[in-house]
Amino acid sequence: MATDYDNFGGKDFFTSLVKDFYQEIINDPILKPMYPEDDLDGAIERLTLFLMQYWGGPGTYSELRGHPRLRMRHAAFPIDFAARDSWLKNMTIALDKQQITDENRTKLWNYLQMAADSMVNTRTDGVI
Repeated sequence: MATDYDNFGGKDFFTSLVKDFYQEIINDPILKPMYPEDDLDGAIERLTLFLMQYWGGPGTYSELRGHPRLRMRHAAFPIDFAARDSWLKNMTIALDKQQITDENRTKLWNYLQMAADSMVNTRTDGVI
């Protein structure tokens, strides 16, 4: 039985998606400062491996880094709603460049929205 990883297009799909995503990040005034210049390639590799594993591909991410613990790994960065929205905007641009069925796009997009929402750890909107 094919996994979502297979149905999305396997390694090539995730590599392309993340590459296109980071092409947007490098010009993003909100998100770019969160990525160290000397580790951009590492960030690209980590996100690619994470997404591949999450959707049923090889377990390389966990083999190299252990459990994903996304919130913990992002806790050092102040992620507010503007950062979340910017991340989703950039991912939308990258996703629009991919060849993927509407059904698979919706499945992937629903996950990406949930993941982005769960990374918010800072309120800058005045609400306590």
